[in-house]
Formats: sequence, C-alpha cells, structure tokens
Amino acid sequence: MKHFFIIVNSYKDKDLMLTKSMQDYIETKGGQCGYYVSRGEENDSDCVDLEVLPEQLDLIFVIGGDGTLIRAARDTAKKNVPLIGVNLGTLGYLCELEEATVYSAIDQIMSDNFMLEARMRLSGYVIQSGVQLKGQTALNDIVIHRSGALQLVSLVVYVNGQYLNTFDGDGVIVSTPTGSTGYNLSAGGPIVDPKARMILITPINSHTLNSKSIVIGAEDEVVVEIGARRREGDEQVVVSFDGDHHAQLDVGDRIVIRQAQKDCRILKLGKLSFLEILRKKMQTYH
Repeated sequence: MKHFFIIVNSYKDKDLMLTKSMQDYIETKGGQCGYYVSRGEENDSDCVDLEVLPEQLDLIFVIGGDGTLIRAARDTAKKNVPLIGVNLGTLGYLCELEEATVYSAIDQIMSDNFMLEARMRLSGYVIQSGVQLKGQTALNDIVIHRSGALQLVSLVVYVNGQYLNTFDGDGVIVSTPTGSTGYNLSAGGPIVDPKARMILITPINSHTLNSKSIVIGAEDEVVVEIGARRREGDEQVVVSFDGDHHAQLDVGDRIVIRQAQKDCRILKLGKLSFLEILRKKMQTYH
C-alpha cells in the first residue's frame, strides 16, 4: 500500500500535530497522503465529502475514536476503501492503533503485512406518508426512538413480512454485531463477535417485563411501523443511523431495514482478539 488518506477529528488532534506528522512520515517512506479535518460531533451529518478523496486510495486512517471511525465508515461507504482507526480517546472497540504505535503500523502496512476484516452494515429507508425516502447505511445501528414529550411509543416489528412483536417503550435498536457493544449493550442487549453475521433487535426501556433482545439472520428483512397508543394518534419518533438524526416519523410511517450490499472493511494488524479487547474494556470500567 502506498496511497493513503487521513480523516481527523479536530477535537481530538486540535493542532493537527499527529496528522501532519503521519503525513510527513508516509511521504518520507515514498507514499502519498492527504487529509480532511472533520469537526466531529459538531457536524455529525457530514463527516467527509467523497469529492475530497483521491482517485487512487488504498487505506484511510481515521484519527479520533470509535465515533469518528463509524461516521467515516458511513460517509466513505461508496468508495469501499479499508479503514483503520487511531484512538486518541478512551479505550474503544474499533480503533486498533494508538499514537505510540502508529509509525510502526505505517511501516507494517507499507510492507503489505496486514489482514482485512469484513464487518456487515445495515441499510435502511423510511416510508413516510406512503413516500419512500432516500436510504442510508449504518455500521453500528439504526435506532427508532421517541421524540418530544416523555411518553411511550408503540413500535410494531415485522420480520420477512411476518408479525414479530409490538414494543411499547422508548424505542427499538436494530444493530449489527459491530454495534452490539454500543447502544445495544446499554439497553441490555447481547454482546456479539463483530465478525458474525446477524441482526439484533433490542427494545429500549420496554414497558413489558418479558421483552428481550431478538437475534435474527443477516438475510432477514426488518420492518418497524409506528403504532398508535393514544386516541389522538399524534406520537412521533425519530430514526437515527449510527447516532445521526435522519427523519421524524408519525403514526403509520415505517422503516425498512436489511443487510447492506457492501461490508465495511477494517484493516487489522495485531493479533489482539475481540475477546481480549472486551476483557480490557470491562476491566477499565469495572
């Protein structure tokens, strides 16, 4: 590999010292490298414009944390270029590199000594008042959650056209295995090896005592319809893709979710397994 690009969260590398140092190091080694500065959480909906990416591109370094890498994966999905994260935040699940290890990693990558790990994505589109809106992809999860007043919402879930369940609560998380350690985990959902291929459906603060997460096949299609709990039928929910607001839905609107056509490719260098990362994470927050 010789053609690189860096997407950097400006809040994590404020003076771009690491970014520019990595760029200089790559170019000294005979490679090419440009960079794009993202404003991170301040500008979630537009992490990077595809037009800034060069035509010849082998790998994207993402400097920041798991959130920055997830947004970069979403915004560069059409390019299908592998990503590797450089963590400048707390211990994450996705970002393999640290500032201290990034230069030896560049040497290893330029020597073509690495592995590529495929992570499934989700693809979803909203049907609003009978009109299909533009679709979006997610590496972690698609979340359908209440909006506005503190009231329960009723979400009717179908799998492959068959009725599954009606969840009354704060919402529903539809997650990939990669996203199982995100919001899904906070809501009491299972932790799944990110290389697995399945879809997780987890209710958020369900009003039913026996509501549990449901795991279905990666090839299954999930439809979530907004039901009416109040006579007025004025409940509203928000659909978020990887934490970014996408659309506000009313009673009768639906969202259709299935496995995306393209995986996200994560470049791996070390032999540290997901279980080892998970154990370290648990020890950190014990």
